Amino acid sequence: MYQFSYADIQTDSVADAKDRERQLLSRSIDMLTTASTIGARSKEAIEALHFTDRLWTTLIEDLGSPENALPRELRANLISIGLWVLREAEEVRQGRSENFEGLIEVSQIIRDGIQ
Repeated sequence: MYQFSYADIQTDSVADAKDRERQLLSRSIDMLTTASTIGARSKEAIEALHFTDRLWTTLIEDLGSPENALPRELRANLISIGLWVLREAEEVRQGRSENFEGLIEVSQIIRDGIQ
């Protein structure tokens, strides 16, 4: 019979959550990369921007939660970055920008920083 301590289970769930976050950010990056190649008015762009919007909205909500274990200052900085991503995605969606590269680069930096 296996015996796990609460700390082992909690560590696994945190590691799993971080892995899921990395995977979702990678998916967003891949979608945005495809969209930047095809064009800002393409179906792929609409889907990439929608996916990115949902992802960052969820991340911001989680970061704003009192149960989030990250340091307060880091959470605030990540929320600020997330709000920028949402604004920039909206600019692209509205046709006022084609800055997929900025969205991709910021998402890569955040993804690569998840440990």
